[in-house]
Amino acid sequence: MKNQKWNDFGSSLFELFQLEAENQTAILTAGLLELERNPDLTPAIERLLRAAHSLKGAARIVNLQPVIRLAHAMEDCLVATQQGKIQLRRAEIDLLFRGVDLLQQSARETEEKVAAWESEHATELREFLNDLQGLLRQPDEPAPRHAPTKSWPPSSPPNPPEESLLPVPLRKRDLPERVLRLAAENLNHLLGLAGESLVESRWLQPFSESLQRLRHLQSEVAQSLQALRSAVEDSAKLQHAEGPLAEASGRLAECQQFLAEKLEELDLFDRRSAHLSHRLYLEVLRARMQPFGDALRRFPRMVRDLARALGKEVRLELAGENTQVDRDILERLETPLAHLLRNAVDHGCETPAERRTAGKPPEGRIQLEAHHRAGTLVVSVSDDGPGIDQNRLRRLIVEKELATASVVEKLSEAELLEFLFVPGFSMKNAVTEISGRGFGLDVVQNMVKSVRGTVRVSTQTGRGTRFQLQLPLTLSVLRALLVNIGGEPYALPLSRINRALRLPRDKIQTVEGRRYFILEAQQQIGLLPAHHVIGCDPQPLGDELPVVVLGDRNRRYGLIVDQFLGERELVVHPLDPRLGKVKDINAAALMEDGSPILIIDIEDMLDSIERLIASGWSTKTAPAVIESSARKRKRILAVDDSLAVRELERKLLAGRGYIADVAVDGMDGWNAVRTGHYDLVIIDVDMPRMDGIELAARIKKDPKLKSLPVLIVSYKDRDEDRRRGLAAGVDYYLTKGSFHDETLLQAVTDLIGQAQA
Repeated sequence: MKNQKWNDFGSSLFELFQLEAENQTAILTAGLLELERNPDLTPAIERLLRAAHSLKGAARIVNLQPVIRLAHAMEDCLVATQQGKIQLRRAEIDLLFRGVDLLQQSARETEEKVAAWESEHATELREFLNDLQGLLRQPDEPAPRHAPTKSWPPSSPPNPPEESLLPVPLRKRDLPERVLRLAAENLNHLLGLAGESLVESRWLQPFSESLQRLRHLQSEVAQSLQALRSAVEDSAKLQHAEGPLAEASGRLAECQQFLAEKLEELDLFDRRSAHLSHRLYLEVLRARMQPFGDALRRFPRMVRDLARALGKEVRLELAGENTQVDRDILERLETPLAHLLRNAVDHGCETPAERRTAGKPPEGRIQLEAHHRAGTLVVSVSDDGPGIDQNRLRRLIVEKELATASVVEKLSEAELLEFLFVPGFSMKNAVTEISGRGFGLDVVQNMVKSVRGTVRVSTQTGRGTRFQLQLPLTLSVLRALLVNIGGEPYALPLSRINRALRLPRDKIQTVEGRRYFILEAQQQIGLLPAHHVIGCDPQPLGDELPVVVLGDRNRRYGLIVDQFLGERELVVHPLDPRLGKVKDINAAALMEDGSPILIIDIEDMLDSIERLIASGWSTKTAPAVIESSARKRKRILAVDDSLAVRELERKLLAGRGYIADVAVDGMDGWNAVRTGHYDLVIIDVDMPRMDGIELAARIKKDPKLKSLPVLIVSYKDRDEDRRRGLAAGVDYYLTKGSFHDETLLQAVTDLIGQAQA
């Protein structure tokens, strides 16, 4: 019987028993906690009886005699309680909790070690069973307090039906769907393939856009043919050219019609493919999710026992138990939550006498809650205790020489509470088995950082303290800020960024050779170029420096990047383990066009920054690097949907020493000017998605971009376009015929000067 397989699940009966034992002991724990608060709660007793009876039946299936005896004895005790023969007070509930502990211990053993466990714990088992029998033999039997709703015999029938003995997970009527066991490695691989499918589906959109540009080029060819026809109308050779021109026009019209039809088909396929890939990815992602409550089973009992040991009365309230959480994150959360709950009981809850003096009910309250917010998982642990004494915290920081008194006095509340996470820092006067060494919160913070999350503390005097963990919904997908460093794109996890801003050069200050700027609340943020930390070549910077603020407390720095590229949601791909630890890099991802991008390891980068500072780099090299970037080449953005025109403009500008970037249409150009720094924008008029006049108008209406010079280059010299351009605020208007001489370059020089600043 032991080795029998249950074919529907592909698991041994012993494994299913262990699953059943885990579920039923959790029900026993929850029910006993309910009865401890309300001894007359009849439904709780019924749930306890069902749990003990189911556990006994499951143990009989795999012939685990110690579990059968334990569950049977507890069942007898609960039946006596239901019949009013005994009362479950604190001592009796403590005794039943001993039985739950023994059941859990025996169920955790492997099938081969159960007999050895029974032998090692024979004395403990015997004492527990004797104590339960003594409870049932009490001479004083109070009258029944409530009539039982179902009669449970003191002992089970000698040979109950087989169906009643099956573990609950095996009853198909209790299961909403069949269960499939899947190795985590296989699921991760499947999720990776789904992510790649999602990325691959995004390739179609830029391909479709390129075909749209081809269609526009064909339209230009048609216009050129028409112009050619007009040019030779008065020519004597027209009769010879008319036939070929008509044939070329016909074939071109046929090509345009065919291309338009195929573009519609491609667009439809693109939408279907992207939708299907997104659904596939979400379904696989859901398979990795578990209810938050799966990680909470041991916490109510832990809080209860800890409070009893400290002479306190504490109730743990759970909220958001059905909130879905990534399995990996859920596993890592268990230990940090245990630390936070122990701290809440030990530090955050007063004794009953202290609470009465403060005008509070004698029972303290701790709330553990989880919910989704703005695409993240938020987990909070809060208590209704006295709160954190901030004056005492300031004194301890100074006493432990973590900061000077003058610095501590200037700290905001949020900065002050950050010191609670310093390793070895504790507000307890003495070390106990529960707390006092100051490493619990350090464990919490390290776990949160390892999953790219954040943790914050808030407190109110006399009303309690709250620890809030903000975590990603999954470790497989990352929301990131994309930046350009040394001409290459990098991704910075959004959850680890304090601020991203454009810093005017006149805001940079110098103290003893070190460059910094003042952030809100008078914080001095040191400045370092990102290319020096990464180890790549510098790029020219404009009058405003793109700066990303990283770190916390005394590890807060402003990293100067070359350009902001916008936010993205990336599917994370771990690096090949054969590479080892890559400096400053955590993982990789693929962009929509299939190009790879590296994800920066924020903690590693902060360490690299501190090593640079320790080596004296910031006092010698940083000013020169930042100042040298001021002597830069000027950057121009050319926006045109014609590949030939874009290349011509780029070569003309590069030949005169300018840095020339290109955009394929008006919308692409608008995104570029908002995320990059340019000295001039050259715009075509006729473009898809957004024409040049509309783009110019948007630039001139934007408070940050309105001073950016705009040069319009039109294919046709139309008065209507000129009037619209002047109304939009453009600075210069040219026709494309001017490309054949120095007119364009002279216009650029008139607007922004020579290429070198």
